[in-house]
Amino acid sequence: MLSFIIVGSGYRSEYFARVAKTYPHLFRALYLCRSQEKARLVTEHTGIAATTDEKDCIAFRPDFAVIAVDRGHMARVAEEWAAKGFPVVTETPVGATKEELCRLWELGRNGAKIVCCEQYHRQPLLAKGLAEIAAGRIGSPASMYISLLHDYHAASLIRRALNIPVGDPFVIRARELVSAVVETDSRPGAILDGRRTEAHRVQAWIDFASGKHVDHDFCPVQYRSYIRSRHLVVRGETGEWSDTVIHYLNQNNEPEQEFLLPEIPEKYRILDTQALRDRRRNWQPDLAPDTVQDEYAIATILLDMEAYLQGGASPYPLAEALEDAYFWLCLKEAADHPFTPLASAGMPWHA
Repeated sequence: MLSFIIVGSGYRSEYFARVAKTYPHLFRALYLCRSQEKARLVTEHTGIAATTDEKDCIAFRPDFAVIAVDRGHMARVAEEWAAKGFPVVTETPVGATKEELCRLWELGRNGAKIVCCEQYHRQPLLAKGLAEIAAGRIGSPASMYISLLHDYHAASLIRRALNIPVGDPFVIRARELVSAVVETDSRPGAILDGRRTEAHRVQAWIDFASGKHVDHDFCPVQYRSYIRSRHLVVRGETGEWSDTVIHYLNQNNEPEQEFLLPEIPEKYRILDTQALRDRRRNWQPDLAPDTVQDEYAIATILLDMEAYLQGGASPYPLAEALEDAYFWLCLKEAADHPFTPLASAGMPWHA
């Protein structure tokens, strides 16, 4: 059984708490909060014990520390716990400035174990699509349209879908559009009063040195909306992955298509639940990653920490996490200067 402490008490921290509650035979967790009131509330809400004393965390003998604070403090808190000698699993992004990213790289070079919990490529449906690309179903992937995830999450999926190595130079042109949209959904539940909000949509065009191209188009309201959908298209010379369908040519060059169903690899069957089985039972036309798949994906990363702590491969290599965050910073800068090309620079983890 793996033990971990959760540093932080916000919304994202609850995902790790729910993983511990869903798989009590695999994980046990303890919250570290800033105040007694926070500790009381988080235990009441999640059922996971909480403390404000780091000595209690040490006595808990965690295998690693999960850093689930806001992104402006992520790198600093990760550095603090790495300095105490603990492996750390951070929420996304791993850092919020280029300086922070470089410091984390140096920590990793000097032996600190830092894993970023970038989970989207592990969600069953997205993992299935990526596996189809890896199997050559659409030929060599050359271009991508992604209106599914924001910033660093999108960067992670782009690299995997297009087989782009960390450090492949890129040029971004971008802009931000603001428009009104009626809110229909939220974390607490549906919104039915017709309220409107300003929606900030970032459109970006990314060209990689390898010749591959990406159209990135996303607005945060897409995460929770009944009137805004999410899409992904990856094109190769012999087919394309379009949302939940693979189009391809068979051995006779005849066109075929196959519906994608979420898939749980044998390695992670220990994490299967009735909720996941319900998701896999029926094909859906919409590409809509959900909380059930998200929590499973997080659980796979935590499960893989055991092998990593014993000398195996990282569940999510630090260089990839740093590249995700660097892409996000470049995207922000490009959007601040509409349509002006912004070229990536060489970073320490590119070597």
